Amino acid sequence: MTALTQRQLNRATLHRQLLLRRSGMSAMEAVEHLVGMQAQAPFPPYFGLWTRLATFRPDDLADRLLDRSAVRTVLMRGTVHLVSAEDCLLLRPLVQPLLDRHLSGHTQHRAHLVDLDRDELTAFARKLLDEQPRTAAQLRPLLAERWPDRSPAALAFAVRNSLPLVQIPPRAIWGRSGQPVHATAETWLGRPLAEAPSLHGVLRRYLAAFGPATVADMQAWSGLTGLKEVVRDLDLRSSRDEAGRELLDLPDAPLPDPDLPCPPRFLPPFDNILLSHQDRTRVMSEADRKRLFSVKNAVLPGTVLVDGFLHGTWQITRKRDIATLEITSYRALSGADAEALELEGRRLLAFAEPGAAERAVQITEAEQ
Repeated sequence: MTALTQRQLNRATLHRQLLLRRSGMSAMEAVEHLVGMQAQAPFPPYFGLWTRLATFRPDDLADRLLDRSAVRTVLMRGTVHLVSAEDCLLLRPLVQPLLDRHLSGHTQHRAHLVDLDRDELTAFARKLLDEQPRTAAQLRPLLAERWPDRSPAALAFAVRNSLPLVQIPPRAIWGRSGQPVHATAETWLGRPLAEAPSLHGVLRRYLAAFGPATVADMQAWSGLTGLKEVVRDLDLRSSRDEAGRELLDLPDAPLPDPDLPCPPRFLPPFDNILLSHQDRTRVMSEADRKRLFSVKNAVLPGTVLVDGFLHGTWQITRKRDIATLEITSYRALSGADAEALELEGRRLLAFAEPGAAERAVQITEAEQ
């Protein structure tokens, strides 16, 4: 059985993530290829598409949210994802077991939901949301009025995990702001959820975007369990990683030359390439993983890839008319890498802060 090196896995994953070379795909083609983009904050998907596509304007995504061909909804791992309308209707029923598990295991809310008739709750909440989209703050007192002996927060959490809710604009429209306002997917999109969705096609799409991968990787990405039985029905290519774990892949999936160069890339906070494998060493060392995920409040910053691997973090600050990209490098950069990183950083600033009178890139080395 073929053994793939860490660098082969890195280049294969970067290629499928549209990070080795920028793609000519449209915004929605890329979102569907990636099987969605993690999006609990409103704007990271814009940066994620900018770093992957040859031509991308914010309106390329904002207009799709406004015309309802894209939505933001809770999906894989129980987190908010930006997906196409079609993928929302397909994926939401598939992740229901995960959301049920989160609901029954939630230490703060589960005691308040004992013996609650969830069918009654979801019917009542659906009626409220079909009357008009509502924020969680608007929904909680209405639920509490119907169930006065229950925690309003627990009731709202149960609704979140039981109904297919989407966050509607102006939330996540570039240049605008807005609280998360919820509607049901069926009402917002005017179509029902998929009646008998299959994981087989979804897992093949995962491999096309994230493979080669182990079953444990698939489960880490989706949050679902029991996938070993599902993949047995798929015609997949098998290999192993350097630790001897079985890697599965599409039979005709490309494996690029591991020596191909990879330009510096600026990834948005919570980019799925950092979160969608059980073993993340294909894109970051274990030491760098611990450093990145030790951030306060579990809020990941934007990250920098150098030669295809995690090398630091970034953030943009704006003071009056001056926009500054602050890059914190985990290790010393070569002169060539620093120059390439600064050049790409200036492109990022031009995208993110087109109205700034001045733009500056600052690179500092993190304290060890």
